[in-house]
Amino acid sequence: MSLNWNLEPPPPSEYADREIHITGKHLSGKRIALLITGSIAAYRMPDLIRDFRREGADVVVYATTEGLRYVAREALEWCSQNPVIDGFTSDAEHLSDSTPFDVFVVAPASYNTLNKAASGIADSVVTAAIAAALGRMERQGIPVLFAPAMHGAMHNSILTSSMQTLQKMGVTLIPPQQTHGKNNLASLELIVAATIRTLSKSPLRGKSMLITGGPTPVPLDNIRRITTRFSGALSIQLAREAWLRGASVELILGKGSRSAPDFLQAKKVATYDDYCKIVNEALEGASFDWGVFTAAVADYQPESVYDGKIASNQQLTLKLLPTQKLIDEVRKQFPALKMVSFKYEENVSHQELISIAEKRLSEKDGSQLIVANRAEEFQADGTQVAWLLDPNLEPQKFVGKEGIANALLDRIEQN
Repeated sequence: MSLNWNLEPPPPSEYADREIHITGKHLSGKRIALLITGSIAAYRMPDLIRDFRREGADVVVYATTEGLRYVAREALEWCSQNPVIDGFTSDAEHLSDSTPFDVFVVAPASYNTLNKAASGIADSVVTAAIAAALGRMERQGIPVLFAPAMHGAMHNSILTSSMQTLQKMGVTLIPPQQTHGKNNLASLELIVAATIRTLSKSPLRGKSMLITGGPTPVPLDNIRRITTRFSGALSIQLAREAWLRGASVELILGKGSRSAPDFLQAKKVATYDDYCKIVNEALEGASFDWGVFTAAVADYQPESVYDGKIASNQQLTLKLLPTQKLIDEVRKQFPALKMVSFKYEENVSHQELISIAEKRLSEKDGSQLIVANRAEEFQADGTQVAWLLDPNLEPQKFVGKEGIANALLDRIEQN
């Protein structure tokens, strides 16, 4: 960004002062009770509230006296557009009978509050609201999440026992970021994602998926690689959305891919050979319901790899050999695996693209679904356009990585 500001005011906005730009619909129509306790991490809660609202949620804040030492009531009310509940009244807000919530999120969850919750102590509006929330969880299945935050010195056997008790009850604990001897609050991205995941009613909940993406370079020598320009962005979007829907996801990304959210714990592979090895190990070590193979797997590799660095400033002739088609081997070795494969083409007509994909779809032990696209159909700004092929339906067009990912997962749910 340049520092040469021309001092002009910002352009007009369609949003009022406290309104926000909605970026997702995962929490649309959901009411979230955010319970803030006495941890310095409470200062981050205005941003969390706005992140929840960006996904469509209505957020009501409960706060302890100690919690309000670290974050101003006015900031919480400005961000949530709701009054902060910090004490008992005749409306019995801690019971939330008249205005029920879809989920309860305790963040940050202090040492004191975690132990009180596990012991059944309800001596403040927040701990009383937690007690009622646990009762609703046990009888109605309303999710309750805790995001712990405290110094590592306080992580003793008492705390461990309390967290184990809460987990056995059915509470979701959002792992802290353990750095510099502290249980720092989890990233806001993870708290939002975990909340969405606990609310999912998707048929993918409990299913397992292997998803691959990005380039799979082949080495020329110790420092040079032949690779593709693909970034793995679609595979990351697919893995993220599948995880939010409740699936267990193993994501394998080739070197040169974009970074995935930390909660996906993606495996990075450096070369084509590594990719083949890791995919086979994953399939042999676990039973997956679906394999989604978006990776731009190398089609060719050098006949031999030079040991060292090929000298510069010389004419170089390479002999390239076709690589093994891993997806064909996967079909043979794991016939029970439901598969989605991807077909990218250039310099072919639309009908030729569809014919190529349909032929692949009709092959014995082939993919259940195929995503086909060609460079000529991408939008002028580079937005991806793809066709989803299902043996039971006519090919359907989808635009943008988010749209393609959601459409594909919707179809997997139907299958």
